[in-house]
Amino acid sequence: MLASFLLSLREGLEAALIIGIVLGVLLKIKRTELNGVVWRGVGLAVLLSFLAAIALNLLGMEFEGKGEEVFEGVAMLLAAGVLTWMILWMQNHGSTLKNEIEEQTNQATLRNGQKALFALAFLAVFREGIELALFLLAARLTSSPLQTFLGALLGLLIATILGWVLFTSTIKLSLRGFFGATNILLIVFAAGLVGLGIHEFNEAGVIPSVIENLWDINGVLSDKSEVGLLLKALVGYNGNPSLTEVVAYLSYLAVIISIVLTQRRKTSPIKAR
Repeated sequence: MLASFLLSLREGLEAALIIGIVLGVLLKIKRTELNGVVWRGVGLAVLLSFLAAIALNLLGMEFEGKGEEVFEGVAMLLAAGVLTWMILWMQNHGSTLKNEIEEQTNQATLRNGQKALFALAFLAVFREGIELALFLLAARLTSSPLQTFLGALLGLLIATILGWVLFTSTIKLSLRGFFGATNILLIVFAAGLVGLGIHEFNEAGVIPSVIENLWDINGVLSDKSEVGLLLKALVGYNGNPSLTEVVAYLSYLAVIISIVLTQRRKTSPIKAR
């Protein structure tokens, strides 16, 4: 539940902030008659994202045995890949996102293009919605459907409330700070998806385990217990992982952390001596 909550909060708030920025620009330039165009784009994006989430879950239910294990492995690795792209993209654009959206909105209204404004709102929300649908599919594979649904619903609700508060008040949110903090949690979550994805491929015989159980601490903390299942959803915990699962998990962490730190050094201002 916590994993789906975090993912939904992150994606929902990002979409809410983008729409808030667009509406703020329209208010500033006195073109609020175009608000309806924005909301129509948002509505269509939400509907299509919801349908995509249902389709992905129905597709997963069609597989059994080895096919199910391969599908789950692919879904987890694909979600980890998209999540990684999102983390790195926000690492580079978090501080300039507001200016970029404002510029795109101004350009759309200058061209007097309702279609351009509709497309801007639609694509902003639809991108987040498709990402969230994929993430929730991966999260559902590590927890119960009810917990995943409740976590997602709560996350989206809070994201909507926060977005509304930020739009209607003078409260300012540091986008770079917010996304930087959530990036840390999402990196660990993505590493867990990589490990669990490799585990599914081990089970299907697609990727060899090399050593089937590198260690086994299920007697101390079972990955089937309540705490174990929570850790599985958050960090990919497995009480008896294979060698390839552990190598994939640690390799992902090493690579992504190195990339993030390198990007941070490049974007940090050089201090004068």
